[in-house]
Amino acid sequence: MKNITLGYAITGSFCTIKESVKALKTLSQYDIKILPILSEIVTRTDTRFGKAEDLIKEVEEICQNKIINSIAAAEPIGPKNLLDVLVVAPATGNTLAKNALGITDSAVTMAIKAHLRNNKPVVFGIATNDALGASAKNIGLLHNTKNIFFVPYKQDDPHSKNNSLICDFSLIPQTVEQALKGKQIQPLII
Repeated sequence: MKNITLGYAITGSFCTIKESVKALKTLSQYDIKILPILSEIVTRTDTRFGKAEDLIKEVEEICQNKIINSIAAAEPIGPKNLLDVLVVAPATGNTLAKNALGITDSAVTMAIKAHLRNNKPVVFGIATNDALGASAKNIGLLHNTKNIFFVPYKQDDPHSKNNSLICDFSLIPQTVEQALKGKQIQPLII
């Protein structure tokens, strides 16, 4: 994987953002350009997992680019054909539902919509507590949508959170490589 421009979007599964940033660091070692996209909630919410300001600073340093964190800033991704591939990790149930239903109300959902208009791959790294519950139908719709690919995922705590799924963030680079070829990495469910 080289000489591409990759969009990397982070949404509000705050407990998994640290793992996502590790994957982002791995991707930054490739000969690629990375445009970071953070949901508005992520850019302004401090949690027990960290401060928003620290995350923004770390992501911008890794990517050597300023974050995109508004609908207006994300919209040119489509008409200017800025990306070769877009990764959304973590992808919350909220983000997956909005994408499945065509709702564009954040920087990340606009980035996805804008990028898909160019018939290029979007890679979702699921992290949601209701993936096998309320979000299951939306995940199913997205599995059947052209140019949508998934990082392999599993139940992260089947006894305490039986509807929860989380992707294997370490497989993001391999998933991206396959998605750029139009293929879903396998096995999908681990």
